[in-house]
Amino acid sequence: MAEQIATALSAYANAAKMLPAPGLDARDGAGLSFTDLLKNAANSAVDTLKSSEQTSLAGVMGKADIAQVATALANADATLQTVVAVRDKVIAAYQDIIKMTI
Repeated sequence: MAEQIATALSAYANAAKMLPAPGLDARDGAGLSFTDLLKNAANSAVDTLKSSEQTSLAGVMGKADIAQVATALANADATLQTVVAVRDKVIAAYQDIIKMTI
C-alpha cells in the first residue's frame, strides 16, 4: 500500500514537471501546449512500461532482485491504471460532446 502511494506521488511529480511555469501562456510558445503535455505523458507511460518489462525479464533470467521486480510491476500497474482512467475520462467527455445539441 505504501509503495502504491509512493508510486502515485512520483507520477504526480513527473506530471507536474511537464506543466508550463505559472504565468506563462501555453499558446504563445513559452510553455507546453495541451497536446505536448499529453504526448509527454504518453511517452512517459510507454517508457515506464518498457522499463518494467525489461526488469521483469531480467528477474525471470535471475539477473534482477525480487524487490526490483516487485517495484517495477507496481510502477507498471500504477501507470496502466492511470492511462486507463485518463482514457475513460476522454471517452466520457467525447460522449458528452456528442450528446450536445447544435
